Amino acid sequence: MQLTAFEAQGAAVTGYLRERSVSEAHRRRPAILIAPGGAYEYRSPREADPIALEFSAMGWQSFLLDYAGGDEAADFRPLRQAAAAIQQLRAHADEWDIDPKQIALLGFSAGGHLAASLGVYWNDPALQLPPDCRPDALVLCYPVITMYGASCHERSAALVSGGDPAVREKLSLERHVGPQMPPTFIWHAMDDGSVPPENSLLLMDAMRRAGVDFEAHLFAGGAHGISTCNVEVNTPEPHCAPWVELCKAWLNRQFSYTP
Repeated sequence: MQLTAFEAQGAAVTGYLRERSVSEAHRRRPAILIAPGGAYEYRSPREADPIALEFSAMGWQSFLLDYAGGDEAADFRPLRQAAAAIQQLRAHADEWDIDPKQIALLGFSAGGHLAASLGVYWNDPALQLPPDCRPDALVLCYPVITMYGASCHERSAALVSGGDPAVREKLSLERHVGPQMPPTFIWHAMDDGSVPPENSLLLMDAMRRAGVDFEAHLFAGGAHGISTCNVEVNTPEPHCAPWVELCKAWLNRQFSYTP
């Protein structure tokens, strides 16, 4: 495995690249950009390297996005960083053996909100995001979605909106889903007390009404922040662990990719 690193609008991006073998020569691989959770305050380690290695093991090129947090999360900065990172993956597709039409964006919790935000707003003229920033697929893991009501994760909402009511409304994503949203895989635990499952349910309803292609999995138990749901990440939740294989199968089917 080979490491690479670059910056996207000030965010550090680390890539885990599969090395070429003599027999493969210049094989194009799908790529996945991972946005860990952390309430737009920090980036959770258990939702970073363990996920990148899961996808690297099945032949993908994996990248971690260390997007802005805290007071720096305002002004759509994480969204611009994610868009710039996707654009960079396409710009370096030849160098990094990436299929530029097979780039997925995966996010956990607040990182799921970030991923869904790019899915909703990649072509928003008001934001003027860079060209070629549309993810080809989204994976949303117990995502923050709504900015209002009892299901809102208030800390995430306050930081990403910067206290601006207009930005908060724009980033309440269930209100703005349209057919431009990429195909989406989404999962949530029904007993999640930190980011209630209503976040995913609201998004699922909006995607269904907009005609967005999606697959959803709701697990009876498992709580929040459980990542790969195993001992390695200190959250052994065997009931929810199948999400990893379900997600891999869905992505490989979306991209017609055989590991």
